[in-house]
Amino acid sequence: MSKKFNLGKKVSAIDVNANRSLSELLSLMENTGFQGKSLAKVVTILENMSKDPDITILFGYAGSLSTTGQWKIINWLLENNLIDILVPTGANISEDIVEAMGGAYIQSSQNSPDEELFKKGYNRYYDVLGSEKEYLEMTELIAEFIQTLDEKHNYSSREFLYLFGLWLAEKEIYSIVSVAAKKNIPIFCPAFPDSPYGDAALIAKSKGFSLTIDSIKDYTEYMSLAEHVKDTGVVYIGGGVPKDWIQLISVTADLLYEERAIPNRENPRTRENINQQESYYPHRYAVQITTDSPQWGGLSGCTFEEAVSWGKEDPQGQLVQCYCDASIALPIVSHALAERLKNFERHPKELNNLF
Repeated sequence: MSKKFNLGKKVSAIDVNANRSLSELLSLMENTGFQGKSLAKVVTILENMSKDPDITILFGYAGSLSTTGQWKIINWLLENNLIDILVPTGANISEDIVEAMGGAYIQSSQNSPDEELFKKGYNRYYDVLGSEKEYLEMTELIAEFIQTLDEKHNYSSREFLYLFGLWLAEKEIYSIVSVAAKKNIPIFCPAFPDSPYGDAALIAKSKGFSLTIDSIKDYTEYMSLAEHVKDTGVVYIGGGVPKDWIQLISVTADLLYEERAIPNRENPRTRENINQQESYYPHRYAVQITTDSPQWGGLSGCTFEEAVSWGKEDPQGQLVQCYCDASIALPIVSHALAERLKNFERHPKELNNLF
């Protein structure tokens, strides 16, 4: 099948100007090429997404970004209502607590003497070091919270993290989880035990307390949000489980309802020649910053064009993927966005109130 050929606009060379803002520079970069153009489009689409009153923003991020000094950027996004539903890895919402408790990560080298680091009590995250003592203190803190819960109750990760956030705020530990709780922004962590939260549950178990995180309850709560939104925009920093979890709300939330359609949602997409009717609600905006390539077949590098075949993204929507290290892109994107949204206030969704 041949694709229609269209010439685009001219590439515009960038003149250097010492008085130019970061946002202005990215506007110029949008008229260049390669990943510079893609990074500039990320900011433009995030701005458009933020200003669209019909959009609920789902934000997923993987990896170990909190150890690299990125976690306060997530807090800024939460505080400014630029995230409505957060889907992180457990690492990203626990390793930030180390710094929020007063600990620190240390710049090092990828060529560090790792055997010596192990003996001295340090863990290496590529070129950043973390103290095992501080990591364990953070894990023990989570275990302390777990033992305040109702042992007979099955918690979703959202329930757990909301209560934990309120508990941390009382202790004046202002991590991602506590800021989200204060803003009534739900956090779903689908790979919950694969992190210090799982380790903390083991510590609590050793002290006679059994924590139950109900993954199906989690999934049901998450999918039930689909009937309370009009349209969706998604942001992926990395990929992994958070990306898949967010993608699925556009194509499987209808399974929660016998009629296979989401209440209060208009104009679902359908497929031809399918015996059993299903409804699709593709994301209208989608942004991803990733270092993963599509040719290996994994979801982390999967293109939005491929996702269109599943019904996950709107082919007429605003979509861009930028192949870049998140520790480069996230500070640039967030600061440019702060400039563009300086006089704009986004209305909070406060979706936690639905539960």
